[in-house]
Amino acid sequence: MVVRDRLLAFQERHPITPERYTRIAFAALVLLSLIVFTGAAVRLTGSGLGCPTWPKCTETSVHSSLDTHGVIEFGNRLLTFVVSAGTVAAWLGVFLVKPARPDLKYLALSLPLGVVLQAVIGGLSVLFQLAPGWVMTHYLVSMVLLIWAFDLWWRSSRSPEEVRAAGTDRTLVIGMRVLYVMAFVAIALGTISTAAGPHAGASGTGEFVGRFDWFGDDTLRLIIHVHGVVVTVLGLLTIAAWFRARTHGSQELRTTLLLTLALMAAQGVLGIVQYQLELPAELVWVHVALATLTWVGFVHGRAAAGRLPERAPAAREMVGQTA
Repeated sequence: MVVRDRLLAFQERHPITPERYTRIAFAALVLLSLIVFTGAAVRLTGSGLGCPTWPKCTETSVHSSLDTHGVIEFGNRLLTFVVSAGTVAAWLGVFLVKPARPDLKYLALSLPLGVVLQAVIGGLSVLFQLAPGWVMTHYLVSMVLLIWAFDLWWRSSRSPEEVRAAGTDRTLVIGMRVLYVMAFVAIALGTISTAAGPHAGASGTGEFVGRFDWFGDDTLRLIIHVHGVVVTVLGLLTIAAWFRARTHGSQELRTTLLLTLALMAAQGVLGIVQYQLELPAELVWVHVALATLTWVGFVHGRAAAGRLPERAPAAREMVGQTA
């Protein structure tokens, strides 16, 4: 009770407006996206074992030596503290928002907890010599964190009533949720492709890192083929969703779908080019960065579609009659 009273008193003295908190939440989203980009750079420069142990960088030192790969990996670890500060600010700030937004508190808490989880997974990835399963998990958990960060920003920019509002078209809402799941599957397949490809993450430091070779020398080609098929279907369904949104969706959803389609088109061209050029690290990095932004686009689309509306009374009666 004493702690609660002090917190309320502090809130009265130092309130945060909803607009200011939205900016704090957006900063957390940007930081969580940025560390995905830098993490990809660590891997693609072959610096994943620039710090060969964890939580220290070496057996005897917290910081790295001055070689390039050690500096890159250690710099990425230092960025974790900046990201942590941003997510903690988003969590603590939610208690100071006036009028209060209790609906955001658990979502805000998920961000710093997620960063801690990511630090542990990143450390285990190093301790297990960048085993593909750990590295894939590291990236996919980042995608989950981006869901939470985006939802926090999006919801904080709207009233609780707007957040709870149902979508105007049941088919479109369901469709956007299907696309959202398919997009995650496509990203997961992309991480498997990387795990079977040439960028193991330690080429710069010379350590051996295992790769996926389930189908021998054809592993990478087969996984990329499956990934391409899934992404093609995803793109076609996204186009269909955009046409549906033109007559049944909001302007926000239409714009989001259009931008997401543009990102997917760029991804498609880039994917073909990088494969033909035998996966140069620079193009792979751009591919990862665009994939991350595309994922945020699908997360936005799911949110912009709204909650699932109730079936119309006539539809409920028909369902009851056929049961």
